[in-house]
Amino acid sequence: MITSESLAEKGFTSSEPAGLSTVKRERLKKHLTSVSDECTECRVCQEDCRFLQRYGTPKAIADAFNAEDAGHAGIAFECSLCQLCTAVCPSGVDPAEMFLEMRREASERGKADYSEHAQICGYEKRGVSKRYTYYSLPVGCDTVFFPGCTLTGTRSSKVLMTYNLLKKSIPSLGIVLDCCTKPSHDLGRTGYFNAMFGELRGYLLDHGIKEVLVACPNCYKVFKRYGKGLDVKAVYQILADGSLIEADKLCGSVTIHDPCAVRFENDIHSSVRTIVSSMGLAIEEMPHRGENTYCCGEGGSVGFMSPDLAQNWGKLRKEEIGGKRVVTYCAGCANYLGRLAPTSHILDLIFEPAATMDGRAVVDKPPLTYWKRLSLKRRLKDAPAAATRERTFSSDMASRKPTVLKLALFLIFIISVVIAVKMTNATQFMEQERLRSLIQGYGALAPVIYMLVYAVAPVLFLPGLPITVVGGILFGPFWGVVYTICGSTTGACLAFLTSRYLARDWVAGRLKGPSWKRLDKGVERHGWKFVAFTRLIPLFPFNLLNYAFGLTNIRFLHYAVATFICMLPACIAYITFSSSLLDLIRGRVSRWFFAGLLLIIAVSMIPSLYRKYSSKKGIEDPL
Repeated sequence: MITSESLAEKGFTSSEPAGLSTVKRERLKKHLTSVSDECTECRVCQEDCRFLQRYGTPKAIADAFNAEDAGHAGIAFECSLCQLCTAVCPSGVDPAEMFLEMRREASERGKADYSEHAQICGYEKRGVSKRYTYYSLPVGCDTVFFPGCTLTGTRSSKVLMTYNLLKKSIPSLGIVLDCCTKPSHDLGRTGYFNAMFGELRGYLLDHGIKEVLVACPNCYKVFKRYGKGLDVKAVYQILADGSLIEADKLCGSVTIHDPCAVRFENDIHSSVRTIVSSMGLAIEEMPHRGENTYCCGEGGSVGFMSPDLAQNWGKLRKEEIGGKRVVTYCAGCANYLGRLAPTSHILDLIFEPAATMDGRAVVDKPPLTYWKRLSLKRRLKDAPAAATRERTFSSDMASRKPTVLKLALFLIFIISVVIAVKMTNATQFMEQERLRSLIQGYGALAPVIYMLVYAVAPVLFLPGLPITVVGGILFGPFWGVVYTICGSTTGACLAFLTSRYLARDWVAGRLKGPSWKRLDKGVERHGWKFVAFTRLIPLFPFNLLNYAFGLTNIRFLHYAVATFICMLPACIAYITFSSSLLDLIRGRVSRWFFAGLLLIIAVSMIPSLYRKYSSKKGIEDPL
């Protein structure tokens, strides 16, 4: 059940903000009161929702919430916001909206720790950047196609084919490559969302756009709720009339997953089923579909905060799929469910019908998706248009100035160093043999000094990569590895022992987020294997990780051995590569350069290879 202490452990602490508006306070209070008064605690909403099973009924959560304590908003980031609770509630209560308001509350108070969501926020930021956005509005354009972010990366060619197909009935159709910023909306980053989506909407309205055709259910939800002045329609509602689709009839059956973002949009549900049926396929419906559909697990970005809750939705969905081929109309759902069952997007079925049924449809994966988005943009820029733009607006432009200044100062520093080296004839010291002769002047102390420096670095939170590069240059590929792995392991062990015996309270006070709680549970369940996992697949900052392990119950010897062995691959890769740098500067490319480069690529592929293997074998993610 909910307690202030348990919520504080999730990184949300009590504090009264300086600028939380009365209007926003009243809005949250209204939702809390509504849920508290109208929820009868019949527990229907808890039957399928692990989140509500863990934290209690909506009424219990609303009654326990203290508007003066932002810590209570912490649990809201573990709700998928899928609205299944809303759909099944016999009293018409909407708990999901209350949880969204709690997220906004935490964000407004500045107590929402979004470090867990850096990946999704970075993805969104690229989606609204000048590099990836493009607006193409032909003469007389009053309708645009808005395919969304994920679809344009995973199925860029099908986005273009859909656009060309739609233009047969709407010749003046425009296209907009942009992000609706729903991730920020769902994370409660209201100011950022309002600024970014408001600017997008304003541009469309200013250019005479009246209707937006979307391919993404999440974009549909955003435009329908916030796109005042713009009509929104899913492209599947247009394609369902059958006059635009020309495909051979198929044999077989599929099941359909309805994305939770459009659970209440029955017209969209039926239009997708019409398309599937018109292609000759039988539909085997799952028990939870339409308004009562399950979330795929991606909703609300819960996977970043509580992976077990996100994965539970996938398990429930997998049970209902029962090995059948799944067709969905959300690229995110297709990606998420694709790890659990053969899953295809409806556009796969339309444009590659036979290949889709055989599991051979072309779907691009990261990082190729980014290149595909840029490629699609380049192709669209060749088409004539009355108005075009790449989006340059950003609500955080002011906060980006210091970053630009830092970059400029860094470049000035690098240029100054190069000039100084040239003017003082210091290039003679860049000869590897000369450097090694200087080091040899210290005799046996040289390696010892180097290892001592590396041992102290993790304890003082100093970056290890520059020291690794120096080791490769000074000692070569063999001894560089020996000295570096010994020094780095010693440093990791010193940080571990410092955390466990000397500064336990200080470290514990700084590691309160959900990631560190999951790390503790991971060690408890998997022991040294979890240490090995985090060393091979770096999900946490290296220096913090050393301290964090000191707070767990793992034995020191197990920690030290697993650290040594599992840091070795990356150590070999970077030392081998850095040992060739001086030759490269002088214009010579040695075999060590290619060997090091290949090793670095191999090491960097370990996380993605592991995820593919674990997904294929059904292995549960340790995190």
